[in-house]
Amino acid sequence: MSDPGTPTFDQLTIFLTVVDCGSFAAASRKLNRAVSVISYGIGNLEAQLGVALFAREGTRKPRLTEEGRAVLAEARAITQGVSSLKAKVKGLLDGLEAQVSLAVDVMLPAERVGEVLHRFAARFPTVQLRLHVEPLGAVTSLVLDGEAVIGVSGPLSAGVVGIESRAAGAVAMVPVAGPDHPLGRMLTIPPGEGREHTQLVLSDRSRFTEGRDFSVVSPRTWRLADLGAKRALLCQGIGWGNMPLPMIAKDLEEGRLVRLAMPDHPGGAYRFSGIWRSDTPPGPAGQWLLDQLVEQGQDDGELEEMGDV
Repeated sequence: MSDPGTPTFDQLTIFLTVVDCGSFAAASRKLNRAVSVISYGIGNLEAQLGVALFAREGTRKPRLTEEGRAVLAEARAITQGVSSLKAKVKGLLDGLEAQVSLAVDVMLPAERVGEVLHRFAARFPTVQLRLHVEPLGAVTSLVLDGEAVIGVSGPLSAGVVGIESRAAGAVAMVPVAGPDHPLGRMLTIPPGEGREHTQLVLSDRSRFTEGRDFSVVSPRTWRLADLGAKRALLCQGIGWGNMPLPMIAKDLEEGRLVRLAMPDHPGGAYRFSGIWRSDTPPGPAGQWLLDQLVEQGQDDGELEEMGDV
């Protein structure tokens, strides 16, 4: 049996477009080519590979064969790799960016961001910076939508198609309340007690968290999109909730908040990832900024033993 031929990038693009659009006609419209050209391209690809990619009989729409499904994953990997290569070379040819747009998770300690941005300003004085600070899935949304070229996201970025990532450390999340809150006054908190009190919950409107809750224990909740407002309400004794330990360390030390020893809700590690779109890698300045933010997370090794929130 002869070896299969080598398909062209154009043939793989046609194949993926037919799969994504659901028909030859829809693919022709998207690629602005005649249906006959789409059909001819698929026929040539099948002849070159020596397998039928689509079952066309008995259905109005082409249906992937078993061989077609096997080829699909490889075709996506190849086209994504080529797109990434082209984008990387374009960045090198274009030179230093005029502006870098960065999105960071609100849980990321502000001091960490400030230190890196201080060095960034000194190293790249001609590059303007646009900074977004967002909760939960909003960081991934900004990167996917092209409003931010790089981001430091929480765990919701994991497994999102089109996103590349590098581990960037973690922060400890702990349950807290004001000292005058009923939970704050308990020396021993029985299991399930958190459900009896209002929980302050951070939320956002991104498509990644629509209809979903994270670390929500109580059926009685107040939902806030601002972490600073959540901290202020906790200090006022309005409910209980999880907070990043670095942000409330001084409040704990000075007695404005108390850490809750909840046996069924002890908190855990909130893990970060440096992210970017696979087809739009950052330029030199953005890459330096991403590297620095990721490198800072290497000091969070002591959190490895904690479970994830």
